[in-house]
Amino acid sequence: MSSPALAASAAERLHDWLDTHARIFVLTGAGISTGSGIPDYRDASGAWKRAAPVTWQAFTADPAVYRRYWARSHVGWPALSAARPNVAHHALARLDAQGRLSMLLTQNVDGLHQAAGSRHVVDLHGRLDTVVCLGCGDRQSRDGLQPRLAADNPRWHPGHAGAAPDGDADIAPEAVAGFVPPHCLACGGLLKPDVVFFGENVPRARVATAQAALEASDAMLVVGSSLMVYSGFRFARLAAEAGRPLAILTRGVTRADPLATLKLDADIGDTLAALGSDVGAGDQPWTKSAR
Repeated sequence: MSSPALAASAAERLHDWLDTHARIFVLTGAGISTGSGIPDYRDASGAWKRAAPVTWQAFTADPAVYRRYWARSHVGWPALSAARPNVAHHALARLDAQGRLSMLLTQNVDGLHQAAGSRHVVDLHGRLDTVVCLGCGDRQSRDGLQPRLAADNPRWHPGHAGAAPDGDADIAPEAVAGFVPPHCLACGGLLKPDVVFFGENVPRARVATAQAALEASDAMLVVGSSLMVYSGFRFARLAAEAGRPLAILTRGVTRADPLATLKLDADIGDTLAALGSDVGAGDQPWTKSAR
């Protein structure tokens, strides 16, 4: 947590920046959801805190990797499913309600922006709360799958488990070996959360929609992302190439720091909480440019 003075200083600078731009394209990353108890992947230098996430190629080709993913997901899903939006999600939802945002593009797969009330959201990397069959395309809710995982593994116990990003959990390899993974009840195919794994491409239509929203914006704000993954970084680069101001609020370094016109290395929740007395107040001076 940052000190109140540092948070207030960052909030004031962000306040002034917001006051100069009527329509803002927002990109968020894992750093905005840590305040909801969801771990992130990278440290302040942008390096991995843990092993990189599973790849599409390994998930679909290696039965052991498939089993490991679902064993860990079975343990980690309840905590992610119970996560609730924090002050940062709510602050952006209020900006959205004011008509200040052209789009909220999130790299997160937790659905917390929508839970906070944001309406103009594009989930760049998909959502964990839906599961799709890679064979027949059947779709089901992740909550609906959880009881079947338990029923198929009645005597299975993971032992000690540690929280990991995106509904994952750290469990012992010997526990993984005894887990029975799920398959589609309709065709027997592999089941996959409806998210973009490493090694997959973001759907072109999703990228095109986001690019159109960026083109219709006056500026871009990044919240809680190191932008080390190209699928997010491309939008910061496009903003800079088009001459749109780029503000970044996140802890540590990001891939787009050289492109930023405003960089706030500050705690996200504290900063947006300090901004909170202004957000949503239509008679505040900083909202005048949106009228």
